[in-house]
Amino acid sequence: MTKHSRELIQSLESDWCDALCRKDAEKLRSLVHPDFVLIGTRSSGPFTMARDEWIDAIQRREVDSIDVQVRDATVLDQVMIGTVHARWRLKYLGRIIEDCVLLTDVWVFDEGRWQAIRRHSTPAPCDVP
Repeated sequence: MTKHSRELIQSLESDWCDALCRKDAEKLRSLVHPDFVLIGTRSSGPFTMARDEWIDAIQRREVDSIDVQVRDATVLDQVMIGTVHARWRLKYLGRIIEDCVLLTDVWVFDEGRWQAIRRHSTPAPCDVP
């Protein structure tokens, strides 16, 4: 992983976090590709969520804090893959949720900018250095 690739993905991830915290749907739409899919696992089992459904769910959450740390980054001409450890605290459907996940974000260079097209979320221990 080069310093440049880590900085590029860290910058995009920070922009994404800021937009999430502000519930800025317009900024999220600019960062998240129209074909975006979130893939993850909950206690109820695996799930997938398309972009519009995901952005709608964001509007119903109150994000208290998000901390992301880029663990690995690969940058190619038109594709980037970031491995990110994330820790967040949010309020959703009246409940406080604190969670840690390991994310694999796939970014594509499309329409003159980097956009996330896939995010795979896996539960992770919160005490990972």
